[in-house]
Amino acid sequence: MDAPDGGGLLGACTLTDFGPHEAPAFTAIGMMLIADRYARQGFGRRLLEHVIRYSGSVPLTLYATAGAVPLYRKLGFSSVGQAAKATGRFTGPASSPARPGLSLSPARAGDLPRILRLDAEVFGTDRTPLITRLPAFADRLLVAEEGGELTGFAARWPSTGSEVVGPLVARDGDTARALITALAVGSHRPLRVDVDVRHTALLDWLGGSGMPVTEVSDLMTRDLPALPGDWTRRFAPLTVAAA
Repeated sequence: MDAPDGGGLLGACTLTDFGPHEAPAFTAIGMMLIADRYARQGFGRRLLEHVIRYSGSVPLTLYATAGAVPLYRKLGFSSVGQAAKATGRFTGPASSPARPGLSLSPARAGDLPRILRLDAEVFGTDRTPLITRLPAFADRLLVAEEGGELTGFAARWPSTGSEVVGPLVARDGDTARALITALAVGSHRPLRVDVDVRHTALLDWLGGSGMPVTEVSDLMTRDLPALPGDWTRRFAPLTVAAA
């Protein structure tokens, strides 16, 4: 959205389709930004109304800060979950106690088909365009295996002021903790993980490892009762700003 004074952009947002391009299962709204000089003048609402019209019958999802929730509710969105931002310098042990048989390793090209299958199963729809870009986007991408079976994967990538762990897919809390611990190695900046609040044990562990919860965002949907897939293995999204 161009600024009427000719001074660049008034606002912007991203739309990420999930599922088949010709018939997405849903679209995630991210990076909803309004220039400071146009804040609180109704432009955020107008931009979102345009997105709703543009998307037609495709269901929509987004993560909302507490201050934005009332606006989204007025436009037909409902809260279906929450993500807790756990951030800080990781102070846990350099290696997580692993149960017998659990192994971690850097992802290789040959792992990609297995990662895609696991991600589609856990996320509930195809994310091939996003997942195939992870090796180039992330500083590190790890996989977890037990008995020759891929049981999880996680990436670490740089952001402003921190390094983000996400997506984080794992069979259980032990696997999630092992992946986070391994990704913390070599990081010289604060880590950030946006954890589904239902994973209370992981959040408690992060809090005791120098990463307390500093903010909670609402996961909101429009024309979608809940996200598909298996939340018990979906610990963190790639980012609450996109997906």
